[in-house]
Amino acid sequence: MNSQPAPGTSRVSRTSSARSVVRTLARTNVLLLKQLWIWPIIAGVLLGAIGLVMRNAVEKTLQEDLRADLQAILETDVTALRVWLKSQEQVAAGVARDVQLREQVRALISLAEQPESSKNVLTASAELPRLRAELEPVLEGHGMNGFIVLNRERKVIACERDDAVGLTTTDEESKATVESVLAGKTGVSRPMKSRIILPDRHGQMRAGVPTMFAFAPVKADDGTVIAALGLRLRPDDEFSQILQVARAGTTGETYAFDRNGLLLSESRFDEQLREIGLLTEDADSVLNVSLRNPGVDLVAGERTKTPRSEQPLTALAAGAIEGASGNNTVGYRDYRGVQSVGAWTWLDDYEFGVGTEIDADDAFRAMRIIRTTFWSMFAMLGAASAAIFGFSIVNARLNREARRAALDAKQLGQYTLDEKLGEGGMGVVYHGHHALLLRPTAIKFLHPEKTNDQTVARFEREVKLTSQLVHPNTIAVYDYGRTPEGIFYYAMEYLDGLNLEDLIKQYGPQSDGRTAHILRQICGSLAEAHGIGLIHRDIKPANIMLSLRGGVPDFVKVLDFGLVKALDAQQQSNLTSAGGMTGTPLYLSPEAIRTPEDVDARSDIYAIGAVGYFLLTGRPVFEGANVLEIVRQHAETPPVPPSEQCGRPVNPELERVLLRCLAKQPGDRPQTAQELDELLQASCGGLWVRADALHWWQDLKNRSSAQGLVSTGWDAGATIVAGR
Repeated sequence: MNSQPAPGTSRVSRTSSARSVVRTLARTNVLLLKQLWIWPIIAGVLLGAIGLVMRNAVEKTLQEDLRADLQAILETDVTALRVWLKSQEQVAAGVARDVQLREQVRALISLAEQPESSKNVLTASAELPRLRAELEPVLEGHGMNGFIVLNRERKVIACERDDAVGLTTTDEESKATVESVLAGKTGVSRPMKSRIILPDRHGQMRAGVPTMFAFAPVKADDGTVIAALGLRLRPDDEFSQILQVARAGTTGETYAFDRNGLLLSESRFDEQLREIGLLTEDADSVLNVSLRNPGVDLVAGERTKTPRSEQPLTALAAGAIEGASGNNTVGYRDYRGVQSVGAWTWLDDYEFGVGTEIDADDAFRAMRIIRTTFWSMFAMLGAASAAIFGFSIVNARLNREARRAALDAKQLGQYTLDEKLGEGGMGVVYHGHHALLLRPTAIKFLHPEKTNDQTVARFEREVKLTSQLVHPNTIAVYDYGRTPEGIFYYAMEYLDGLNLEDLIKQYGPQSDGRTAHILRQICGSLAEAHGIGLIHRDIKPANIMLSLRGGVPDFVKVLDFGLVKALDAQQQSNLTSAGGMTGTPLYLSPEAIRTPEDVDARSDIYAIGAVGYFLLTGRPVFEGANVLEIVRQHAETPPVPPSEQCGRPVNPELERVLLRCLAKQPGDRPQTAQELDELLQASCGGLWVRADALHWWQDLKNRSSAQGLVSTGWDAGATIVAGR
């Protein structure tokens, strides 16, 4: 007598066989490693190549960053310097416009023009003390230490010191500045050595002290220039300090220089310059140090036989004097002979250059650390990476085989898989049943080949968010879990019906009443989601299922909350590509295109309006040859009214509601799903007839039974499909 196996024997046998395969694969781990003996070599070579490329890329990036930093420092210092120079010009111009000063200057000019006039006549006049008294508070208030007044013959007719009165400017540099001022312009002279005795920075009285002037023209009542007023500034004071507003590293400095390469501002290395013999003990660097390349590192104790006057200008000084801005991050010797990098520019309006530089050792410290670290870690990293690489391949293969074995056994936890309903880019949906429960179930799980931490996290987030929603028009989640083999799945209600996209494809545009009835149910589902701070973000016809459920025709289920956005969950940004355009282009709101990170519930309202438009007309609101053309229309183009699009009368109130949903500005739409539901009820509340809907579904059932199916198709983005 032949005995028949029990009904579950075959399935149990397959499950046992699958588990046996998993155990066998685990036991063959050593064998697999032997078969992959070449992987350590490949991994080592690959890591070496990648490491070299990365090191070169990092070094290139560091050089580019250094170039950008030098340029930024230079621009910052030059900007600060220009602001300071302009402010000094404005001070001088304001003083030169003073009425009393102009009267005193006119009187001094008259005295200077008399045939018998001499220095004594000017110094003994009553006007000079008055002028000094007039300017004293101005000079003290702006940190200036003197003044001069030059007549049109460039003769000094007034000064804070008597010994300068009567002198005439003879040097070409000051002559050019004074001529410009006498032509009616304000300006600041380059630093120069004083011809009179002045206190230096240490308070010692001596000649040749660095000085500069902020000049402004003194004008007569008719506007003609009668004299030039100069307010004395100290180059080693604010002028030098301004150039140190920003600097790089511990050796960076910014300085000004003239066409001969002579320093016009103070060097930060004065002590060092005295030690290597470029400065005497009592001298400062301003107007005493030339930017010349000695050819050797003087700081390191090297000596050159080439006289300083015969040494070439440094690369920085030469580049700026040629009149062009530039930079050098390859390296050159500075005026101390130290290898440096820098950036420079020439200020045509002030006729001097500005450069910023830093010692190469200081600038490339990070690069040297990277090189040292790379070579010291490379051997260990290569060996470890090779081992990990090989192990990860074997482990991944074992995991995939284990998942395939579980799927071949048609068993996911307490659920048995029956026929496949559909398959998308990331997941698969099966019709199945629980071991104890009889109700039909749809089970969704990730492709074994596409399972990783990110996809699992997003998949798990989808089911957790969807399970919070209990509205009857939202797809219901029954259960979720992870098998011992690492397959993440969840079970949800199984739906018979068809989605709205298929509805339009097969049956064409829908009536006003049916459209409003469907949209109101979508509003009900989203009202609950919005109420707990969730936005769907992918409302579209393919994500809306229509069915005959519990004897209720045209019953709507909203699917696919995989793109749902939790307004208060900042950690979800990495799972949904925050800041990226998310959703389906045909149904995207304008704000989801322009600022996708700022969408709110009103974006879903726009999508509902677009779905309603599609139901009434059989066409999307906007169509185009490509995605860019479509999203541009959503952002900019007003929609054609549904009645004009479909060429038939449409309920005016319903049309107004849909066009209001499609407003470009969120504030012009219904603000909540509940408000939209009420507007739809008011527009087409009595146009949907239950008896007509029952008749439609009965007719569909009869035709589908004759063809052997209830619905066809599965949308890869949907949470659940219908089909039998």
